[in-house]
Amino acid sequence: MENQSLGRWISVLYRYGHVYVSRELEPFGIGKGQFMFLLVLYHEDGLSQDEMARRLNIDKGTTARAIGKLEEEGYVFRKTSELDRRLNHVYLSIKANDFKTQFFTILDRWTDILSEGLTQEEVRMAFDLLEKMSQNAARHVKKEGKRGNSDETTK
Repeated sequence: MENQSLGRWISVLYRYGHVYVSRELEPFGIGKGQFMFLLVLYHEDGLSQDEMARRLNIDKGTTARAIGKLEEEGYVFRKTSELDRRLNHVYLSIKANDFKTQFFTILDRWTDILSEGLTQEEVRMAFDLLEKMSQNAARHVKKEGKRGNSDETTK
């Protein structure tokens, strides 16, 4: 395990995942920068833009641009909150709901590609390990954010 980097392999998978998602969703007018927002809305429609930015850990400007592109393509629409006029809630359109099965088929196909040649036990273990690593990373980033800096940013 000497000179092995989990981060390197996770980064490689992330980049290949973006290539795959871009290629598969491009014919539908959805870019790699928008699919995450669509995914969040499929799980919970009607979130505010601010809440989506928070959940995805993406800045508000990038979120607004991504939502704007999805809106231009007809996948979502925005509605100003009646309780707080400063908030825009984002809702899936009929087009997005009609596309949902195809969207998840594309994502499931990527999971199948990644798990080719693995046993069901290995796939389950991979999910468990990736979830734990994600929790570790989130905990560390939150902890470091409270201190104001980390060892990595001060080098």
